Amino acid sequence: MELSRRTLLAGGFAAMLGGSLVGCSSGMDASSTKKNATGNIALWCWPGGLGKTVLDDTIAHFPDQHIKYSEIGDDFKQKLLTTFNGGTNIPDITGLKGEDIASWLPQADRFVDLNTVGAKDILGDYLEWKVKQATTLDGKLLGIPIDIGPTALFYREDVFTAGGLPGKPDEVAAQLKTWDDLLAAGLELKAKNPKALIVSDATDMYGIIVSQGTERYIDKDNKFIGDQDHIRRAWDLAVKAINTKVDAKTLGGTPDWNAGLDQGTVPALAGAAWVALDVKAACKTSVGKWRLAPTPSGPANFGGSFLGITKNAADPSAAFEVIKYMLSADNQAKAFADAQIFPAAPKAYDMPQLKAADPFFGGQVPIDVFGPAAKAIPIAYEAPLDSAVGAPYGTQLKTVQSGSKSSEQAWKDAVAQAKQIGKRQGVQ
Repeated sequence: MELSRRTLLAGGFAAMLGGSLVGCSSGMDASSTKKNATGNIALWCWPGGLGKTVLDDTIAHFPDQHIKYSEIGDDFKQKLLTTFNGGTNIPDITGLKGEDIASWLPQADRFVDLNTVGAKDILGDYLEWKVKQATTLDGKLLGIPIDIGPTALFYREDVFTAGGLPGKPDEVAAQLKTWDDLLAAGLELKAKNPKALIVSDATDMYGIIVSQGTERYIDKDNKFIGDQDHIRRAWDLAVKAINTKVDAKTLGGTPDWNAGLDQGTVPALAGAAWVALDVKAACKTSVGKWRLAPTPSGPANFGGSFLGITKNAADPSAAFEVIKYMLSADNQAKAFADAQIFPAAPKAYDMPQLKAADPFFGGQVPIDVFGPAAKAIPIAYEAPLDSAVGAPYGTQLKTVQSGSKSSEQAWKDAVAQAKQIGKRQGVQ
């Protein structure tokens, strides 16, 4: 059965463009935390967050730990936060979503610093940029990576070639090196096929461009930088897609998006590895016509989560052994085969589960595109309030898409709103 990673990641790209404000103080005295009972490990995660085969094997592998797994639906972060504040039934091991990890960093006193229980011995097994996401500025490590979401360009070879564009992945990679190249190709394609728009949604494109850099909206000194060139460049490229009318304005996961993918009116999209499940679910008549190429201007990451240990764990060292086993490269490869959970351990990329050709992509081997992308994602700083401060940009871009505002007015409003949100929360 195919699971929608877009649903499981709480809205995919939208989760990276915006989010609710969350207080940064922990509201608890970690020194008085009540320890859980020894000999039992409570493990929390959300539906689809862990491969079932690996989970069952891990439970069987540690019979003395009596691992009790709880699948927590709906708003996982809020339920975990409520449990923390209540002080009872707190899990020993918990999942931490990638889109939430920055907001957990100021609450490091709720978690065991994994460097103190042996993490330093295995961190080399995981992608450095992903480990950095779960590391506080003073070096505490809150989680070991479960998975990641490296991006690629998904495209219809048949639509591209019929529109005068290259079709083979290496040719597409050579011609569409930058976003400007993609937009130029979009104009060429549209001239021959007015219904085929090369940008699925300009707001998604904007989010990817921002995520390709090493800076976002707030710097390490807690200063607002959302009005600087790296953000303005992403904005201008998204606006260019809108103004040149190569933007399909189609929200991911909607019926229009599904139909556009299958019918060829949305013949390309830049998306994370987990988007493949959504594309496959949407496309019934275009199986075998899709291909993968590198993301223009370089890879980005969307999604990917962690397992951490709470301060309530009765035996943090035992809990870490469970995490180390569950998230080994071998088990990450099995989780990929089981539920398309993309590994954060590069050794998994050479394992048979990831080296298989995919008939949906015309026999292409997806890891040949996503593997190099995963390794090339830059180390970026994401502040705890980054998601909230960045939210107005996506909202204001939609006003440009709808024609209700000029791009300049929308930009000014986005910056002003972002500054106001940040100022209320102490961003300088």
